[in-house]
Amino acid sequence: MSTPPLPELPDTPASPEVIEIERALTRITYLSTRARQHDRLMALAGVPLDRAAVALLRQVADSDPLRPGELAARLGVEASHVTRTVQQLQKTGYVTRVPDPDDRRAQRIELTDAGQQAIDRIRDAGARGMQLALNEWAPEELGQLAALFHRMVDDFLAYAIDDETEQPPVTA
Repeated sequence: MSTPPLPELPDTPASPEVIEIERALTRITYLSTRARQHDRLMALAGVPLDRAAVALLRQVADSDPLRPGELAARLGVEASHVTRTVQQLQKTGYVTRVPDPDDRRAQRIELTDAGQQAIDRIRDAGARGMQLALNEWAPEELGQLAALFHRMVDDFLAYAIDDETEQPPVTA
């Protein structure tokens, strides 16, 4: 998978608010991707999967059945990584391959009932942990945070899509 060229950044510096958001996101990412945190979540969920397998399961759960190449693109990894992880998840009964209705020679990856149950347990354990951490927040604050996170993700996705259409560089 080749890396596309990076767009040029505007010459104006980021605002202090954006700098603080970037710092907070970096901290959240670090905390949520630590191996110890992953192991704790898997123990709480009762699901013995590595991080790559959980990422793939989450992606499959959030979409219609996908071809392995589509999964690789969405996860930002090489197709060989997806192939190995799918094989592992097939052996443990979490995913299955189904014929692609558009091309019978191709296959798509789909969750099994066991895979859906596993992802439900993982999400439940994660949400319960988050509930403990945010227990002192008012429901209105939680609603605002959720709305702002969704808006931010949508804007990031829109930027990524615009980026992929090879917009001309931003110049001052």
